[in-house]
Amino acid sequence: MSFNLDKVLRPHIAGLAPYSSARDEYTGKEGIFLDANENPLGSATPENWNRYPDPYQTDIKVKLAAIKGCRPSQIFLGNGSDEPIDLIIRATCTPKEDNIIILPPTYGMYEVSASINDVEIKKVPLTTDYQLDVDNILKAVTPYTKLIFICSPNNPTGNLIEKKSILRILESFSQGIVILDEAYNDFAEEPSFIAELDQYPNLLILQTFSKAWGLAALRLGMAFAGEEIVKILNKIKPPYNINGLTQKLLIENIDNLNFVKESVTILNDNRLKLVEALEKLPFVLKVYPSDANFILVKFTDSKAVFEYLIAHKTIVRDRSKVVLCDSSLRISVGTQEENKTLISLLEQFS
Repeated sequence: MSFNLDKVLRPHIAGLAPYSSARDEYTGKEGIFLDANENPLGSATPENWNRYPDPYQTDIKVKLAAIKGCRPSQIFLGNGSDEPIDLIIRATCTPKEDNIIILPPTYGMYEVSASINDVEIKKVPLTTDYQLDVDNILKAVTPYTKLIFICSPNNPTGNLIEKKSILRILESFSQGIVILDEAYNDFAEEPSFIAELDQYPNLLILQTFSKAWGLAALRLGMAFAGEEIVKILNKIKPPYNINGLTQKLLIENIDNLNFVKESVTILNDNRLKLVEALEKLPFVLKVYPSDANFILVKFTDSKAVFEYLIAHKTIVRDRSKVVLCDSSLRISVGTQEENKTLISLLEQFS
């Protein structure tokens, strides 16, 4: 594949001199630290957090690479997945000149980040069965298209995108970068595209610790890409984008893969039972197939159902105004008890 990252980047980014932090100049862990203007007396908390954390999260990446089957140099860690989304747009798209392609219905932050950066957004809706309209996606590409965002399993629809369609986009779009958002991949049976990184230098994969790992409050997202792309993200990120507490907790617990596997097994089983119960309700028109930890459900009157559930302090997500999701609610899979309460409320509504 003929992919030239320098041609994808904004002209000034390649030669940009990044901020050099104190921890860039000295990476040792022992010594008298008089270089970063920290408070040497400790912290206002019982545990000391007075020293700046590793700006590149080296220890986490070594462990994570072994788990994910890649090299540490292929990993970028961000403040949630939203940070690498914003960074890759800023690195590649010149405001008012370049554009990105998104495929609605999809995760809303792609559009928000592009809008914040004053970058044009081209929208090519998914098909009615929520798959890629590959021909029209490729037709939408212009000389100024830098990024194509694909979410699989897709949010809010829950389904996996066909691998052959993703591969066709990757092989046809060598002028820019394909961002594949795999936030919900842990719940799907299909393997991650991480194994394809060396074959596709124009691929950037997003994953997260917020779902199967249960670490949403820590705000830690993962991006996997070729070393060239990772170096650019590291160059333009804030110096200490992952706080010390998050790094400490993850280093201590990243080997707890049993929790992740058990969570996936339990939530996938709960999803199947929830689907069965929802399909019995007379005012449910359709429960869409899901490979994630949520379900998209079409109702005869989604607004009435949504307001009824809110009144009973059971909160779901109203997606009825999203393209191709009319009269639909997105329901996260809860515990067995939470799901039983939901179904009981809906039966009373009926």
